[in-house]
Amino acid sequence: MNEAMIFFLIVGLYLISSVKILNEYERGVIFRLGKLLQQTKGPGVILVFAPIDRIVRVSLRTIVMDVPPQDVITKDNVSVKVNAVVYFRVMEPQPAIVEVENFHYATSQLAQTTLRSVLGQVELDGLLSEREQLNQNLQQILDQHTDPWGIKVSAVEVKHVDLPPDMQRAMARQAEAEREKRAKIIHADGEYSASEKLSQAARIISTEPAAITLRYLQTLTEIASEKNSTIVFPLPMELIHLLTPKNDDK
Repeated sequence: MNEAMIFFLIVGLYLISSVKILNEYERGVIFRLGKLLQQTKGPGVILVFAPIDRIVRVSLRTIVMDVPPQDVITKDNVSVKVNAVVYFRVMEPQPAIVEVENFHYATSQLAQTTLRSVLGQVELDGLLSEREQLNQNLQQILDQHTDPWGIKVSAVEVKHVDLPPDMQRAMARQAEAEREKRAKIIHADGEYSASEKLSQAARIISTEPAAITLRYLQTLTEIASEKNSTIVFPLPMELIHLLTPKNDDK
């Protein structure tokens, strides 16, 4: 093997090693002699001439990042543990590499501090009931801070709120008292409506003497529907006196 063949073999191996393949969801940030090239590469086949060029692969897919449980003290001084999930993606690969050392770690730390800061400004009832509004506030704050890095935060979701056992028991007692209160109110409303109807019925019966007789017959019909019932017919005392023979005065 002569020197020419060795030379071409080395050049061929170098060219082969310089060929890089980027997937559809990847972009390449190229540094040539330490300077950033203005245009990103990819997707497809690109040439990277080492050691002159250095490539950093950046994924454009949405990244799902879990925020570890954070100790949060709410506005009404209740200590809770809250964890969340953040959805974000790299929109501009160059700022994501140049403007911050590790955009994934930086976004995670920013999400943790923002979670403690925002949730510490609301009361416990708001934390449990206004989850959607809190998620939007967290998303807007994170997106505003990560925008210079070329990162778009699409959503933030608070996953779980871990309450202390004492607070869980207190909330259970509160919920039970609230249910009893609603039950008593509903029962009182029913009694009030029934009394109004009975009052109206009494006024109608008092103005129509025949109404009491009709009601009496209707009650007998309802009792007679049960075959094992005994019906007692009350008789007015006046009728009994008429049937009793009178003694002649002597």
